[in-house]
Amino acid sequence: MADTTSLVSIGAPARVAPRRRWMLAGLTWVLAAVVMHLLDGQVDLANQAMLLVLASALSALWLPVRATLTLSTLALLAFNWALVPPRGTFSVDLRQHAVLLGAMLCLNTLIALLMVRLRSRAELATAQAAQAEQLRLWSDTLRDTAEPLDHAPTLQQALSHWVGAPVSLLLPTTGDADAWLGTPDADQREALHLAQQQSRAMGPGTGWHDEQPGWTLPLRARHHSLGAAHLPLPADAPPDPTLLLHAQALCDRLGAELDRSHALRAAQQARDDAQAQVLRSTLLAAVAHDHRTPLATIMGAASSLLEQADRLSPEQRHRLAQTVLEQTAQLSRLTDNTLQLARLDRSDAAPGTQAVQLRLDWESVEEIAGAVLRRARQREPARRIHVRLEPALPLLHCDAVLLAQLLDNLVDNALKYSPPEAPVELLARRLGGVVMLAVRDRGPGIALAQRERVFQLFQRGEAPTTTRGAGIGLAVCRAIAHAHGGDLTLRQRAHGGCSVECRLPVQAPPAPPQQELTP
Repeated sequence: MADTTSLVSIGAPARVAPRRRWMLAGLTWVLAAVVMHLLDGQVDLANQAMLLVLASALSALWLPVRATLTLSTLALLAFNWALVPPRGTFSVDLRQHAVLLGAMLCLNTLIALLMVRLRSRAELATAQAAQAEQLRLWSDTLRDTAEPLDHAPTLQQALSHWVGAPVSLLLPTTGDADAWLGTPDADQREALHLAQQQSRAMGPGTGWHDEQPGWTLPLRARHHSLGAAHLPLPADAPPDPTLLLHAQALCDRLGAELDRSHALRAAQQARDDAQAQVLRSTLLAAVAHDHRTPLATIMGAASSLLEQADRLSPEQRHRLAQTVLEQTAQLSRLTDNTLQLARLDRSDAAPGTQAVQLRLDWESVEEIAGAVLRRARQREPARRIHVRLEPALPLLHCDAVLLAQLLDNLVDNALKYSPPEAPVELLARRLGGVVMLAVRDRGPGIALAQRERVFQLFQRGEAPTTTRGAGIGLAVCRAIAHAHGGDLTLRQRAHGGCSVECRLPVQAPPAPPQQELTP
């Protein structure tokens, strides 16, 4: 990004004070007079006249053309009086000196005109180069920023530096009240509003309200204006068309960037809305698909119990009832995951933040792990689930229901993706300022490229097509971990399988209330 100080000052023309210009020109003439006096009698009159021409050319570097011609004429008369014979008079020998004096007058006039014209062209070229550089820096500054409106004070300072007076800006705002930079009076406010509405510059030299004492320039975008700037002008100086064009270019650049920023925000909002709509549609489709199989199984088992109960043996009825119970539990877990994902969707944006109020309390890791183990063994009585808890674990300040759901999902996921004969481990230990809860399996593992992606919504690892799931469980687990200020990661085990590890911060429990002793 360009430096703001250089951006403000680089376009300002280098002005020499009038008093200093006259001092430089006067010093030049005095020096020329001294040199001619010293050379009097040593060189001829024509060579002395060259010093007069040189002084006239040098003074034209600082003075206006009228002042230069006036001084040159007075210097020529003084030259005639002091050095041209007969001295002390304005008489001129027509044969000897009239041609010299006439040529000097013409030459001084021509040189003065050429020098003033050359100086004007040089100043114009310098000013245009400075304006081009300032416009380039201004464009780079606006291009590199995410919010162009933050650089409106820079434009105000740059325009004020150019015109030498405070500049006021009318800026776009989302509310009903206008946003102002500077302190415009009532007339200036009216002019700013009019210039913004009409997208047209007003003031001297613009062809619209030329009687105004200053310029009012719109911040033009492609089809409308997003603000305006008022530049006061000195009453004794004619308006500079070059400065008008440059100031309008600076204003238009800010207007175009404001319009582009607004379009980018609108496009991003449209993309976010479309992505949210796709996410909702995908979630509904996934939930509907994931619920269809358990519902069909429950309906088939319940229908058999209802219509063929007399013809079924007790073992068959027990098996059908067990099927209804298992599929109902599966539906319950799917519903819980879906609801928790909807509640904690915003909390997954950053660790330690949540969009819902958690029901926090001081909970025992042993009790939460025991409840998870009981439910897992009820679902899979034939599977081996090992629990290893480090002694004297601290209490966790957490929502016990959500944390149990996290471990329940991880254990169910490990049982689902590992061979029937392979054990699943539930581990809890303290690591410094965190408690690590890990669920480990001996399944096929997850490829390195997918270890972070499996925590995203609707993403699943490489598994047989018969494996149930819509890719919601791990996303819910990470959202729960983030809501508690922790994190959830996946690590590949050395001899095969995965270890999904949740790290939760340890907080100091409150001191127990002291009971007063009664005598």
